[in-house]
Amino acid sequence: MTDAFHSKIKESLENPGLQAALDGNAERRRVAQETAYQSLPEDLQVMRQRAHEVRARTIVNLGQYLEQFVDHARANGMIVHQARDAAQARQIVLDIAQKKDACLVAKSKTMVGEEIEINRALEGAGIQAVETDLGEYIVQLRGEPPAHIITPAVHLRRADVAETFQEKLGVPYDEDIPSMTETARHLMRETFLKADIGISGVNFAVAESGTLCLVTNEGNGRMVTTLPPVHIALLGIERLVPTMDDLALMLYLLPRSATGQKITVYTNLLHGPRRPGEVDGPDERHLILVDNGRSSLSQSQLAEILYCIRCGACINACPVFREIGGHAYVGAHGKQTPYPGPIGSVVSPGLFGQPEFGQLARATSLCGACKEACPVDIDLPKLLLRVRAGGLETEPTHLVPMASAAPEERRKITPTTHTPGSLKSGLRLYSWLATSPRRFAAVQRLASIGGRLLAPFSDWMKLPAFTGWGYGRDFPRPASTTFRERFAKRMEGVQGSIVTESANLSAFNGSGVSPTLSSSSPSPPSPDSSPLSPASSPASLLRRFVHELEQLGGTFRVCSDDELSGQVLSLLREREITAIQAWEGGMLPEGLSENLVASGIEIGQKPQAGLKVGLTGALAGVAETGTLVVPGGDGQPQTASLLPEIHIAVLRTENIHQNLPQVLNLREVQDASSVALISGPSRTADIEMTLTIGVHGPREVHVFCVW
Repeated sequence: MTDAFHSKIKESLENPGLQAALDGNAERRRVAQETAYQSLPEDLQVMRQRAHEVRARTIVNLGQYLEQFVDHARANGMIVHQARDAAQARQIVLDIAQKKDACLVAKSKTMVGEEIEINRALEGAGIQAVETDLGEYIVQLRGEPPAHIITPAVHLRRADVAETFQEKLGVPYDEDIPSMTETARHLMRETFLKADIGISGVNFAVAESGTLCLVTNEGNGRMVTTLPPVHIALLGIERLVPTMDDLALMLYLLPRSATGQKITVYTNLLHGPRRPGEVDGPDERHLILVDNGRSSLSQSQLAEILYCIRCGACINACPVFREIGGHAYVGAHGKQTPYPGPIGSVVSPGLFGQPEFGQLARATSLCGACKEACPVDIDLPKLLLRVRAGGLETEPTHLVPMASAAPEERRKITPTTHTPGSLKSGLRLYSWLATSPRRFAAVQRLASIGGRLLAPFSDWMKLPAFTGWGYGRDFPRPASTTFRERFAKRMEGVQGSIVTESANLSAFNGSGVSPTLSSSSPSPPSPDSSPLSPASSPASLLRRFVHELEQLGGTFRVCSDDELSGQVLSLLREREITAIQAWEGGMLPEGLSENLVASGIEIGQKPQAGLKVGLTGALAGVAETGTLVVPGGDGQPQTASLLPEIHIAVLRTENIHQNLPQVLNLREVQDASSVALISGPSRTADIEMTLTIGVHGPREVHVFCVW
């Protein structure tokens, strides 16, 4: 390992605040993930294998799916750009920004944006770029890169954030997490409303429909793709899925693996820009397909790493990351990779070069926890060993024609293993000793004696200059006997047990009863026992929807058509609300808007300062997650479910569906310019993994279900 990497590791291990933050994150993530997996509609291992097969098929046929996706995206009205590398991707963004005379850019979290360093490029051109994810906003204020692909500020304690807000924002020092979140909400609301351009990443892109899918919890992802007049989406070309059913499978696994949720608060499906008659949404939606080494990587021995869906589960499971954190993953010259942990230790050398980042693959115990945690079953230990071995080589390949692409030289991952000379010498010595049973046994005995003498002094036996062993490892106390000796002794006992068991068996001579077998093992549960089986009645779907919605913090009321206006009016009067933003009357149940206006409620479609309530309909509900399906369209402003503090939605009981695949395949979902799948109030846990309700989107969600 390089001196820069060693220095970062040592710095991390000596930081007690970082250690406490990482420990808290790992434990909470583990518990949440285990709980969320229990609610999967199928066995986890079955779904992991299906997801693995989908991702494998996609990468093998990536050129075909890219062509299909691009055709549909353009037909939907998106402006598609293709970038062969980071420099070209940055230039495309700058060209769009300069053409629009942009001064302010609002960004939601995008790992491709970190990869191509778009913020630095924008700032160099005199354009202000503001991160709007709470964790990203905090680290941007501190001048730091993200420390985790899901939880950017995982390395910080609440006191660190309070000090940062006091120093950078001029607010009083306050460690109360809801107060700090409210400060960020207030400041960033102006950014959303004034931004000339919104930039986002893309979690998945659906080849068969040209759909972009973004998942967020805070609501900032919806803000930057809805409010600014121009939206730019950055898409790594490997993030495709063939069909909507494949997207549903990924959405079952991604949030559970990433944050321990059944589904994120907002799942946004984008098909194109604003259409005639729509009051919100961008006038232009640009999509930049970023290669940056992915095509070449797909032809290499590391191709399986492109199956990754960026959930961060392997990072949370990795015992090394849990000790050193994300900022320790630096290259040979001290440059931090945007992808830390096990995934980053393969992606970084694969995309950015083995000589610079190949050393990261040695920051692993190869324990296999990353593979076990991966929701698409990527064999990360195998890939880490391939990086360690070096010698990987790829040819430059571009799976879609790259506009104005210049000829490239052969791209090589040179045979650099980053193995220290001392380790190489030690391995040669070990090989010589291990090939002789006598030499090996003699050394074992010497090591046992010496180790027992030295073990009590392990605290000061730090030899980083020679071996690096002392960074986070104590010298173990060797066993008093060798494995061979213990194994031989154990086998003697086993042989004795076999003789005794044989004697016992003979006593059953002809009895027909075996003392070692039992037929009392429980049988596996039947799939038909699921509460969401196809035979579920409308009443059971309604009960499940209500349960899931209330678990997310939403409220539910059921009423008839005649009762609807009175119940909505009662809630508004209870909150002393006299003006609301709402869908057009024809998009809501008949008579609702007219009755509210007659009762003194002022209704408008466009957002206005001070409006606290937004009223919308809902195309559908998803019983298994308590999710509302809210499409945009003529007379259906998306901002009504996004900007106000309170969202009121009207849903008909017959439109409650059993599961996610059913609603994703609705014709109305695929025809809309944009659709928001909303699951409860907006939320975040970016500060000390403490759940806080109401970040950028509504703090309250009320569902009136009409039967």
